[in-house]
Amino acid sequence: MAYLLIFFSAIFVNNIVLSQFLGICPFLGVSKKIDTALGMSAAVAFVLTIATIVTYLIQKLLEAYDLVYLQTIAFILVIAALVQMVEIVLKKVSPALYQSLGVFLPLITTNCCILGVAILVAQGTYNAQGMEPNLLTGVVYALSTALGFGLALTIFSGIREQLALMDIPEGVKGVPVALIVAGFLAMAFMGFSGVDNGLAQLLGI
Repeated sequence: MAYLLIFFSAIFVNNIVLSQFLGICPFLGVSKKIDTALGMSAAVAFVLTIATIVTYLIQKLLEAYDLVYLQTIAFILVIAALVQMVEIVLKKVSPALYQSLGVFLPLITTNCCILGVAILVAQGTYNAQGMEPNLLTGVVYALSTALGFGLALTIFSGIREQLALMDIPEGVKGVPVALIVAGFLAMAFMGFSGVDNGLAQLLGI
């Protein structure tokens, strides 16, 4: 039940984009079409989940040899290698998606969402709902965070596709109206605040 709570909290209550404001670059840059948003969401989910597992193990190794100060560099190298792998696979399997993602695919390397989650899991500072932070809870949190990122990106993309068909004043077309919509979307997700605590009480956690 605690895993369900982590899952719900990471997607709705503490959404990585709309609540913690990480991963804003792809959120704004790859949200003009739903197809592109889904492709980016899948790529981020893969990289985030695998990176969390690998960086968690690396963190334990760094702690064992008292090399924790190398954490950021080591994590970035791991994430960069995984992104390169995704880029190669997409170029072979889906050239159209590879072209549509464009520069934002390699930018996953510097996506603060992925690095931020990897650091939170490695340090055990994410909300594990009273559970002992370990690799399993970390993977659940990472996967849930990726789904939350994908959900926010897909909803935002759908709204932006509709906005492209509407008659909007020239002064707010493009990024300005997108930022306004993102603000409203963040406010909508704020409606889930406190639901995780109520759910925890209901589940007896």
